[in-house]
Amino acid sequence: MSRSVFRGATCGLLCGWLPVAGAGGFVDDGKLKLQLRNVYFNENFRDEQGLTPRAAASAKHERTEWAQGFLLDYQSGFTQGTLGVGLDALALVGVRLDSGRGRSGSGLLPVHDDGRAADEFSSAGLTAKARLGQTVIKHGTLLPKTPVLVYNDARLLPQTYQGTQLTSTDIDGLSLTAGHLDKFKLRDSSDSTGLYLDGYSGNASGDFSYAGADYAVGKPLRLSYFHARLDGFYRQDFAGLVHDLPLAGGVLTTDLRYFRSRDSGAAHGGAIDNDLYSGQLAYAHSGHTVGAGYQVLDGEAGLPYISGATVYSFSNVGIGKFIEEQEKTWMASYAYNFAAAGVPGLTFMTRYLSGDNGRAGEAGIKEWERDAELAYVVQGGPLKGLGVRLRNYVYRSDFARGRDSNRVYLTYDIALW
Repeated sequence: MSRSVFRGATCGLLCGWLPVAGAGGFVDDGKLKLQLRNVYFNENFRDEQGLTPRAAASAKHERTEWAQGFLLDYQSGFTQGTLGVGLDALALVGVRLDSGRGRSGSGLLPVHDDGRAADEFSSAGLTAKARLGQTVIKHGTLLPKTPVLVYNDARLLPQTYQGTQLTSTDIDGLSLTAGHLDKFKLRDSSDSTGLYLDGYSGNASGDFSYAGADYAVGKPLRLSYFHARLDGFYRQDFAGLVHDLPLAGGVLTTDLRYFRSRDSGAAHGGAIDNDLYSGQLAYAHSGHTVGAGYQVLDGEAGLPYISGATVYSFSNVGIGKFIEEQEKTWMASYAYNFAAAGVPGLTFMTRYLSGDNGRAGEAGIKEWERDAELAYVVQGGPLKGLGVRLRNYVYRSDFARGRDSNRVYLTYDIALW
């Protein structure tokens, strides 16, 4: 099928409700992409810390799965005129290539009641959108990425949300965001449920509302503030500062983040009253980036966040999150972009984190993690855009099971339109 015929057919399916005179931008500015993801996940447990003797006897010793994902993403343009409208569509399919009842639960695939991984799972969503000036409002399937909520995309398929989000960049240097969400799907599930606190095991759920702003004070300084509330669970404020300083031929980046979290309403997840302070310095020069940071969680309970989501914290790494009650964490990292050595597309990263948790009644609790990642994206030829990513994580803790994890990601984007 030729591209012109394909576009015409797509317009007939997606644009029938639009005014014909204004449909040109909707079709001509549209993009259709298929991303292929092949993921191998192997994780071995090294101890039974925190388990009762009975639980330790039946606990898994490994999680090993291999799966193929397909992500079809269509993003239309906007119809012409003062008020432009459009429609996006997202289709997700995950297929099991290898698993087993004693090796499931990696987060790649859903797990049935008998402990076996599903052969396949899928979901789809539509998002209606409208644009006035540089203000865009979307309703439907969303992938929110804000300091108070970052969708999880660390496995086979992304976590998705249902709701409404508005973004505006009409004022130069200022970006405004507001949203209201009422449903979500975990990264390894086709089922939509209400939103709830990570770690919560009850039946309650609530809507999640958020609003905030990012402001660039010239090129070197960026400020941000967000407020969020998960009804019946918690409310949260975030403030951030990022500053770039040219220094000795490189750039020194200062990144400071602060979360203030309190329980809300019925407090289904328990009492929450804490402050998270974190900061990181990173110096980049000639392809090298060296970083160091420190983080303190002061107050009652751990940092609250939506179940399964990624936490906007330097300590949200391969396995651990280092956001337990009263935890103090220091971290160091190193990365190198081999483009500086004449090998574009090849990158390396390693980091180390050590957390000391002095919770009342549980003094001396500690955890640490060491991560390493090597990635390459083919730069030319018939396989241009093929990505290979190798990850190795080692995690140890006094209050959770130690893990050694190896993961292989193959990704390939195909621009269909």
